[in-house]
Amino acid sequence: MTKEKRIIEFIKTALIALLSVSALILAWQTGLFAGFIDSIPFFGSVAELVKGASTATETSGAAPKEAARPISIVVTNEDGERYGAKYDTNARNAAYDRISSILGEALGSASTPNEISEDEWREALSGTGVFFEYLRPIRLSILDHWFGVNLPDTAKDVFIRYVCIAFGEDKSRIYYQDAESGSFFGVDTASAAGKAQELEIFSGNGAMFAFETRVWAADSAPYMLIMPESGQHPDVIAAAASSADELLYMVITALGHSEEKYTTYYDGRGALVGVGTQFNINVFSNGKVFYRRTNELPLDNETIIQDTTMMIERAREIVSNTIIKTCGAAEVFFESAEYGADGSYSVVFDYYIAGGRMFLRDDNNAARIKFSSGIISEIELLSRNYTLADEYTNLLPEELTLAAAGGEFLLSYSDAGAETLQPSWAKYFWLAQGG
Repeated sequence: MTKEKRIIEFIKTALIALLSVSALILAWQTGLFAGFIDSIPFFGSVAELVKGASTATETSGAAPKEAARPISIVVTNEDGERYGAKYDTNARNAAYDRISSILGEALGSASTPNEISEDEWREALSGTGVFFEYLRPIRLSILDHWFGVNLPDTAKDVFIRYVCIAFGEDKSRIYYQDAESGSFFGVDTASAAGKAQELEIFSGNGAMFAFETRVWAADSAPYMLIMPESGQHPDVIAAAASSADELLYMVITALGHSEEKYTTYYDGRGALVGVGTQFNINVFSNGKVFYRRTNELPLDNETIIQDTTMMIERAREIVSNTIIKTCGAAEVFFESAEYGADGSYSVVFDYYIAGGRMFLRDDNNAARIKFSSGIISEIELLSRNYTLADEYTNLLPEELTLAAAGGEFLLSYSDAGAETLQPSWAKYFWLAQGG
């Protein structure tokens, strides 16, 4: 073979390889190999790498994603073994990634809900199935949106904290508790009962519901998950996440002002101020950011959003492109949403780490994003970075804490400016609905 022919053959081979790789990436992005590729460790890692590279900056119009995950998950396999995931974030996320499709498919094929007795609800919790607990009540229509399904209209406005998918011999059913009324409901679903086989990889770890203990206080928090762990929880190292310049640029980019001319200066408070023709931003040394739209007209290519679920999605995008990038080992979850007296709609996010909620100084939130007339008008962010320390704090075991607290409690960390944060148990209560 001549040198020229070898060069031609080399070029042809390279083109074939390039086209093959392009086809594989396109097939993965369209979901053609979903499930199969993810089941192979090597390709699963490559898929995540490609996905991460292609969504470095999220934009409106992409498929919606969950803005919060369950704070605890329970899996009961066909042998009656129960696995609970609550404080180990990696274990909880691994379980959620594997079984969240069960919840999505069940919701997507749900029929009209019917009220049931609490005994039937508890029987469902004891049988084969999966259970998800959200820390704050969340509207079912929001879950509907995150999973891309269409629930019956009679269920969409219901707020829930607890939802269970139970597998029977012939069919599956969804069970949930209405967080407002306290009533329980069951819903038939076309989701295959054969999916129970997917739960066999989970082994029992002694997790139980509070009503299964002998603690009298369980009556006020019967469906709290009690973990049989030693009570050791990690300390957390807290620090400022970014410089003022970095935060300013990050927010300007996330809000779509990157093509707009603006000036910056430091004011008498030491805040970095950015002023454009349509916005004003103040960035403080402690990571606090205030953004205000000074022009009520939409930006170029900005969509006026009327649907509240889409406002939550847009808020999630902003959070994903700002404080999530620098929060370290913490997670940032959708906390609540509410209408203001002026007709505005505010979406709130908070930090979570090691299965615990982070309480910030002066009752601040990780993010509060306000919509007025369908566009973002104000934003408050607190950019913090959290890492898990090598030290642990011993806390009272959960059954004893349940008795001492006289009701539900949660793992908490308090970030008031100290470098090292220690965990503690906090009395649980909620003041706002989840959207």
